[in-house]
Amino acid sequence: MSKVQRQHRLARLLEEQPVSNQPQLVDLLAAEGIAATQATVSRDLDELGAVKVRVPGGVSVYAIPELPSDRVAPENQLKRVMGEWVVEVAPSANLVVLRTPPGSAHVVASALDRTGLSDVAGTVAGDDTVLVVAAEGTTGADLAGSLRILAGL
Repeated sequence: MSKVQRQHRLARLLEEQPVSNQPQLVDLLAAEGIAATQATVSRDLDELGAVKVRVPGGVSVYAIPELPSDRVAPENQLKRVMGEWVVEVAPSANLVVLRTPPGSAHVVASALDRTGLSDVAGTVAGDDTVLVVAAEGTTGADLAGSLRILAGL
C-alpha cells in the first residue's frame, strides 16, 4: 500500500469514528490489514493537517479540517512545510526549482498552490523536485528569495 493510499484510509477512519490517540489509530489501521508504526501515523497526521478537537463529553479526538476551495491555506502552514521539506532553491528566468527529499515534492507544491501567494502562478511537482512558475511581473530570482525565506534557507 502506498503512502497516499494509507493516508487516504487514515483520513476516512477519522471521519468514520472518534480517534483520541495515535496507538488507537495504529490498531484501527492494523485491523484493516495496514501495517503502520506510531511514528508513521504521526507523520501522516501532520502531513494531512490533522488537529485535535474537543467533542461533546470533553474528549479530544483527531480531525482533518476541510479546506473549502475558496479559502486559502494559512501562510504559517506553508512556512512549516517549506522549512521541513525544501532543501534547495534555484532560480531561472521566471521559474524556481525547489528540491525536496524523494517523494516529498507534492507536499510542497500543494502547500504553495493552496496558500495562493500572489507571486506564484502555479507549480508542477515531480518526485523530489517542484517547478514553481512566477506570476507575471515577478522574476525567478525575486520569487526564489521569498521562497528561501519561507524555507529558512
